[in-house]
Amino acid sequence: MFAQLLVATGVLAVLTMVPGPDMAVVTKRSLASGRQDGLRTVGGITAGLLIWGALTVVGLAAVLAASATAYTVVKLAGAAYLGFLGVQSLLQSRRSRSESPAAHGAPAPAGSPWRTGLTSNLFNPKIAVFYTGLLPTLAPAGVSPHLGMTLLVLIHASLTCVWLGGYALLLAKARAFFEKPAVRRATDRITGVVLIGFGVKVAVSQP
Repeated sequence: MFAQLLVATGVLAVLTMVPGPDMAVVTKRSLASGRQDGLRTVGGITAGLLIWGALTVVGLAAVLAASATAYTVVKLAGAAYLGFLGVQSLLQSRRSRSESPAAHGAPAPAGSPWRTGLTSNLFNPKIAVFYTGLLPTLAPAGVSPHLGMTLLVLIHASLTCVWLGGYALLLAKARAFFEKPAVRRATDRITGVVLIGFGVKVAVSQP
């Protein structure tokens, strides 16, 4: 069992480090508002994973993964939310251009960072597919399926929290550089395009 958990942890660690919408959202909040907001965003994302995990254990996520209609509704809502965040970043870059050179710091994005992280994660139906499709293949033998899935969900949520939390702290350390007007405008534009791109990717994704 321990060897199987070790292998599963390695697989989940690799998948956790692949850039995705969650990382883009953490980038946006960390650079705009600093360490605390970045970490709160990570907390919301982690909470979203735990909710998806709970739904998976009780079988509700499998219903979403199997229902084309439910999957489409969730993915379009998620795509719209990511697109909204992306447009918000692009508009912020235009406002930054009109600021005087003496202006310091970008205004914090509207809304709770924790809620932003939670919403972006809950509206990503790929998590449901990931949990219902991949996790059962990684579950260790010798324990009940529910216990095995619960362990894997907790491991994945912990890995995500550590990885994105460390990423947010690194961004916060470099925030002084990113607050330079020209750098901030470029970062807002890149982040906006990336978020919109992830929104499009979510919108056209299939179960």
